[in-house]
Amino acid sequence: MASTFLLAGLGNPGARYDKTRHNAGFWFLERVAQKYALTFRKEAKFFGQFAKGPIEGAQQLLLMPETFMNRSGQSVAAATKFYKLPPQDVLVIHDELDLPPGQMKLKTGGGHGGHNGLRDIHSHFGNPNYHRLRIGIGHPGNAKQVADYVLKAPGAEDRSAIDRAINVAVDALPLILNGQFSLATNQINGHKP
Repeated sequence: MASTFLLAGLGNPGARYDKTRHNAGFWFLERVAQKYALTFRKEAKFFGQFAKGPIEGAQQLLLMPETFMNRSGQSVAAATKFYKLPPQDVLVIHDELDLPPGQMKLKTGGGHGGHNGLRDIHSHFGNPNYHRLRIGIGHPGNAKQVADYVLKAPGAEDRSAIDRAINVAVDALPLILNGQFSLATNQINGHKP
């Protein structure tokens, strides 16, 4: 039987950002909601779009912060406090510059790697012991171009590779929710674009 998780997909709110690389976490949650027929609604107390419902026989919580990326922790912390969830029952889904489009990594703990959304979650949680699904978006090749790059839409080929990877991760979600992290890690990290 699955336990209750908070699945927090990171991104920026509004139509302007919908298709940008920084919103890969939102894309993942939108796919999960579609697959399990869950509906997002604005939830002021969590500063974001929120959905909940049964997945794998347990109530799961889906959150897309509307605080903008740099303040993601405000939203994620509000939801974890309300539901009294420890960090180990949180999966944060975010874009990852250090992986090419179509590759992913599931991991637990570690640093924020310069990702502003993770940095803010770290500061609110006070520890890094939550799970992360890192969705590769590629790197522009120059650190000075990163801010511009993440706020642009990927090309059709890259978007297609990211979408295929997201489908693999959504299929592996039941393993994560049932605590079978090594199996989920093999399935997700082993996916080749």
